[in-house]
Amino acid sequence: MKICWANTDSFDESEIVIVGIPDESKSHALRKGTSEAPHKIREISTIRDTYKRGDKVSLGLPLDGITSKVYDYGNIERSQIEYTMGKIISSSKIPISIGGDHSITTELVKSVAKKYGPLSLVYFDAHPDFVSSVHGYYGSVFYDVLPYIDVKTSIQIGIRTPEKEEIDNIKKHGLKVITPFDIIQDGIQKTIDTILNKIGKNVYISLDMDAVDPAFAPGVSVPVPLGLRNTEVALLLKSIAKNGICGFDIMEVCPNYDIKDRTSHLASRIIAEAISSMS
Repeated sequence: MKICWANTDSFDESEIVIVGIPDESKSHALRKGTSEAPHKIREISTIRDTYKRGDKVSLGLPLDGITSKVYDYGNIERSQIEYTMGKIISSSKIPISIGGDHSITTELVKSVAKKYGPLSLVYFDAHPDFVSSVHGYYGSVFYDVLPYIDVKTSIQIGIRTPEKEEIDNIKKHGLKVITPFDIIQDGIQKTIDTILNKIGKNVYISLDMDAVDPAFAPGVSVPVPLGLRNTEVALLLKSIAKNGICGFDIMEVCPNYDIKDRTSHLASRIIAEAISSMS
């Protein structure tokens, strides 16, 4: 099944490529099932974001529309990430990857950085994922990608439940963090300006859906209250994407714990809004 936003069957003609990576092998979460997210998000996109009138089918598009040519590559295994990202990026296309657990982002960032060099990483998450005492899992992603990013132009957004070790690493590396409270206090436009003034040229966005408050996204592997609003996340993503990005991933949707597929549908809509802004 293809995501409904795919509007071409030609990889060569495409500008944006959707890739599913149904793997949760490096997650320690009590909630299991993020490996089902690529299929569920595609399925719900077709059910909730298309409208049928007789034999005609139309999409419920973002207001900006989608003018880029979008190709759905299908699913790959974790071991195929480097090859697949290399193929996509060497063809001057933008990858949008759907996980899976957040450790997948480590492999994605490594692969994208091979072409572009150190990336400005915009990391949406409830957790910093900055554990350094244990490597190679979904809680050490930010530490594991340090050799492949420029920390000075990287930023974390939505953080609200760090461990002490992570707080120490944030301070040690001088990482900029924007919390949900910061956004409320400063306002969305000032937050956008702060982000755009911070990030560099080669920007990669990673969105853990638990950055969004569970009221809007209950179906995630590690939900945390006091999160970002769904519209805040979408607007921040759109504002960053408009300036150009090297890649985008969306992780940690856990369909087994969702409520009437609300989180999968939100993920689909966020992907559409990102694509419309890349256009």
